[in-house]
Amino acid sequence: MSVTHRSRTGTRRLVALLLAIAGAAPLPAQVVRGVQAYTNARWFDGTAFRLGDRYVADGVFLVERPARVDSTIDLGGAFVVPPFGEAHSHNVESTRIESVTRLHLDRGVFYVKNPNSLARYTTPLSGRINIPGGVDAIFANGGLTSNGGHPVAIAQRQIRQGSWTEADGEGGFFWIIDSRADLDAKWPRILADRPDFIKTYLLYSEQYERRRADSLFRDWRGLDPALLPDIVARAHAEGLRISTHVESAHDFRVAVNAGVNEINHLPGFRPDRDDPSSYGDLTRYALTDDDAKRAARAGITVVTTIGGVLELLAAIPDTSARAPLARRTRDMLRENLRRLHRQGVLIAIGSDEYSRSADFEAAHLEQLGAVDNLTLLKWWTENTPVAIFPSRRLGKLAPGYEASFLVLGGNPVEDFANTRKITLRVKQGLVLPTPSAGAR
Repeated sequence: MSVTHRSRTGTRRLVALLLAIAGAAPLPAQVVRGVQAYTNARWFDGTAFRLGDRYVADGVFLVERPARVDSTIDLGGAFVVPPFGEAHSHNVESTRIESVTRLHLDRGVFYVKNPNSLARYTTPLSGRINIPGGVDAIFANGGLTSNGGHPVAIAQRQIRQGSWTEADGEGGFFWIIDSRADLDAKWPRILADRPDFIKTYLLYSEQYERRRADSLFRDWRGLDPALLPDIVARAHAEGLRISTHVESAHDFRVAVNAGVNEINHLPGFRPDRDDPSSYGDLTRYALTDDDAKRAARAGITVVTTIGGVLELLAAIPDTSARAPLARRTRDMLRENLRRLHRQGVLIAIGSDEYSRSADFEAAHLEQLGAVDNLTLLKWWTENTPVAIFPSRRLGKLAPGYEASFLVLGGNPVEDFANTRKITLRVKQGLVLPTPSAGAR
């Protein structure tokens, strides 16, 4: 990698950048003024890597080479892709923003979606996120669920431990919506917290009546499915998108029928009540071609979040009595993904991991083998960022798009592990520091 620049000051700045890139102590994000040229690289165009150059000014890719170029970085034939996204994470919060920012940027994840958050942890993030030198994130605030539904137990546990207060429960981390009267009364307060989108919960809605009356299913139930269309209509009237948590194939169908924008979790992403024996009946999770076609026609995005269960299933020895069940479950998840992909459903990558980022999910998806590396790369670099920020020009290394990209040490289509060999990160025209070894 080599650099030329017109001014002595600019040369010092770029030398500092190269020291950071080479592995010296991390530096603040560096602004390279004027027009930047990135030459001699293989740029991903959505189908293949094409050798060429790109020009950047004011954080945007230019249409063509301008008359004046202020600095040039020769990328030495490296492979360049758009940044990655994390479409389902709960770890962007004020109490740990520095470490979380390092975590995501180290993995090349520039865009994060938090589909259930505590406003008092996210409001203080102003000026620390959604800036060129940090991660860009959006938040749903508290999710809409039923009495005793998911994620009420999470908040109650934090309150018992003393880390949260009662105010962080109802009206904070969650909203109890058991009737239209509840929705009428609480909707203005939900909007007053200024969510970026609305999160709703369906958990085995085919058994809604049974589960709401049985303490055995506490935290394993969600909204009355009859309420979801009303919630969707109200959100859309406010210009807000709707994400819906699902567990079963029936939940998936309810969400599609209600007109949601996004479905969180591939059906079967975890066993009912965390009991693996519930995978004995995989038909409750299996999607049909009709399910996939209807989701595709509606323009719904499905966020994966299956890395955790794949990790658990992989830990079951082949000699275990549960090994056949584990294989069948992986086959079901693989076929659900393939069915959605065949019908043109937009699939985004999200991990639902608190201490990890989307690279964890992407690696497990690659191991599952539902799609080829090219498709998986497009899910991560194109679909996922757009699912998070649909109004921004993201996911392409093309004129008019934000000049954000990752330089990789190898071709990720040939070997997906190359997505972790990031040698340079550029976000809206800023060259980001190389993370220290301790951040990896």
